[in-house]
Amino acid sequence: MNAMTEPTHFERLSNQHLDALEEETIFILREVAAAFERPTLLFSGGKDSLVMLKCAEKAFGATNIPYPLLMIDTGHNFHEVTDFRDQRAKELGAELIVRSVEDSMKCGTVRLAHPGESRNVHQSVTLLEAIEEFRFDALIGGARRDEEKARAKERIFSHRDSFGQWQPKAQRPELWTLFNTRLQPGEHFRVFPISNWTELDVWQYIEREQIALPSLYYTHKRSVVERKGLLVPVTELTPLKDGETAELRDVRFRTVGDITCTCPVDSTAATAADIVIETLQADVSERGATRMDDKTSEASMEKRKKDGYF
Repeated sequence: MNAMTEPTHFERLSNQHLDALEEETIFILREVAAAFERPTLLFSGGKDSLVMLKCAEKAFGATNIPYPLLMIDTGHNFHEVTDFRDQRAKELGAELIVRSVEDSMKCGTVRLAHPGESRNVHQSVTLLEAIEEFRFDALIGGARRDEEKARAKERIFSHRDSFGQWQPKAQRPELWTLFNTRLQPGEHFRVFPISNWTELDVWQYIEREQIALPSLYYTHKRSVVERKGLLVPVTELTPLKDGETAELRDVRFRTVGDITCTCPVDSTAATAADIVIETLQADVSERGATRMDDKTSEASMEKRKKDGYF
């Protein structure tokens, strides 16, 4: 928007909506800092965690975020994302803790059924090991309720028992933004400050705040192959199968995770404003359009969450 141009009615309403979401997120981030002794912010370098990080900068000051950043790395993450993660942490002077699924594999707590198996689900084991190592009592995550049905059941302050498990029927009521943060020894909370945001909200906020993102989120040319309605990137980890032919297409990633289960979508969107328009027109959810491991039932995702998944 030109500085000399009056904002439209829609722009004023949009900003009011984003201001309310931002205010809620900042309030929750401050509540975590006040209520817990050893919190951490889960930071992958993805767009949702970068939005949370921006709100944390506003809540505490750009170089005064009061908790470390934590990433559970599968070893199969896009280097563009992990490089960006390291760069942002360095810019903020924040402590960055990285724990790898490969380390869990070396000590025998994670065993793959075969070498090509996705490591995504096994992050739960490494995460629980990191919680035990650092005695974290609250983990701030970027999950949103609009992502899929199991996540829609989450509270903002989501209780985990001493085994790190989520019990949907044991979650605590959250009335009038009053949060019960009492813990027994060994328990912890997963806290989701952007629960009430949507994918569209995230992109509108990224556009408004001019938040820098890894380049994968914007259009680029990539070799892909179509499988079961998804565009699978052709990489060393996801090679072509017999009889398949790769295509070079203009694509972008709506979400960035493990290479073995994350797919791009056709897109020529080169800016956040372009992606806002695309998102308004999308008729498939973010994870439904891009995640091979989410082509499962709601019950399957719920089970993974009960076992400690994000």
